[in-house]
Amino acid sequence: MPHTTIELRPWRADDAPSVLAAFQAPDMSRQAPWPIVTLKDATGWIAAWAGVGHAFAVTLGGRVVGNVAVTGIDDHDNGWVSYWTMPEVRGLGVASAATDLLARWAFEERGLFRLELGHRTNNPASCRVATKAGFLAEGIERGRLCYEGVRHDVERHARLATDPPPPPPSSPAAVAFAASVAGRVVLDGLAPGQAAQG
Repeated sequence: MPHTTIELRPWRADDAPSVLAAFQAPDMSRQAPWPIVTLKDATGWIAAWAGVGHAFAVTLGGRVVGNVAVTGIDDHDNGWVSYWTMPEVRGLGVASAATDLLARWAFEERGLFRLELGHRTNNPASCRVATKAGFLAEGIERGRLCYEGVRHDVERHARLATDPPPPPPSSPAAVAFAASVAGRVVLDGLAPGQAAQG
């Protein structure tokens, strides 16, 4: 597999077509506060991140394939992490690599100490992303979310700045992907927090 770079970079207005394409996946409707069905919606989704934390477009070989963000930053240096990827890159380790890269950036460059995230207990794929990115399960929040009148339990995970890095991948496909990918965060043409993946 050729060497590829996962980059986290700020969202740009010209990423709207990629955002629109991503939100066509049926499971993406819960990842936005309103339906993303037009380019104007997608542009609004990008603009809505301004001032609410740090959201990054995840790019693989220069192509936008997802989003990672840390928001809800409080006076105790805690933050809330979220992530999604486009269907065509799911299962490759992109989400966990990008989430790990975001966490390292948040600890090293932003000075945060604790990062939290949550996923529905009926979403094992999101649980695998969290675990592979070094977020330890901390407990179940019963009936935390309600979609279409159905309550869902949520499992909370957290990663501390003092936690050890996540273990290397174990499946052959994930090992091959991790060995071929480097990662970095790019801000204003600079790359603070540059780090190798894997």
